[in-house]
Amino acid sequence: MSGMATDIVLFPLDTLKTRLQSEAGFRASGGFRGIYSGLGPAALASAPSAALFFSTYETMKRLLGAHASQNYMPAVHMAAAVSGEVASCTIRVPTELVKQRRQAQIYQSSIRVIQDIFKYEGFKGFFRGYFSTVARDIPFSLIQFPLWEILKKQWSHAQGYYVDSWQASLCGAFAGGVSAALTTPLDVAKTRIMLAERSSSVAKGSILDAIKMVYKQHGVPGLFSGVIPRTLWTSIGGAVFFGVYEKAKAIVC
Repeated sequence: MSGMATDIVLFPLDTLKTRLQSEAGFRASGGFRGIYSGLGPAALASAPSAALFFSTYETMKRLLGAHASQNYMPAVHMAAAVSGEVASCTIRVPTELVKQRRQAQIYQSSIRVIQDIFKYEGFKGFFRGYFSTVARDIPFSLIQFPLWEILKKQWSHAQGYYVDSWQASLCGAFAGGVSAALTTPLDVAKTRIMLAERSSSVAKGSILDAIKMVYKQHGVPGLFSGVIPRTLWTSIGGAVFFGVYEKAKAIVC
């Protein structure tokens, strides 16, 4: 529920971010036109990706937390978040490839994207950018989830009872915005790798190579292309994501 709510409602912001980060430039990638291009694969993958993340996150948090003191709980949250990201990326990366190529107007059909990837790159082509995505998401989660858990704990302590879902969503908004802004260069590099021509050095290179290339072309500002829509997406998305998650968990559990 939290994954679908976030990805669908805030999809236009994600499209703008992708086009700002594209090597072709914002206008050439579509500008403000067709901001829902690629929504299909994103909506299709959001539920299983978020479900896999949270099932892994909560399981690891419970298993590791059972053997750790309160002093080590931030480390437990970090390890649980990293485990969740590595697992969910197995679903997220293939759909992210299709989604971003549609967002950047490289293709006019998601089916055509899938056909071309399979034809020219084979099955492994669907996982181009897997390691760069993990390299982006791990530091993002190392900041976001411990910060979210700490904010919830402090707020709960201050008011004498566990935070409500709307309070958890505000904690998530702040944690998400901070994490997104700090990890934008990694997101730019990931986008460049996924959108690059299959025969190019960027497509075959590492995230560090992509960062060096962007820095050489555009300097520090280039590394923070799309930081505003990315931060807005993650701040608002964090509020929706964590708020819906806490509310749904309260209802189900």
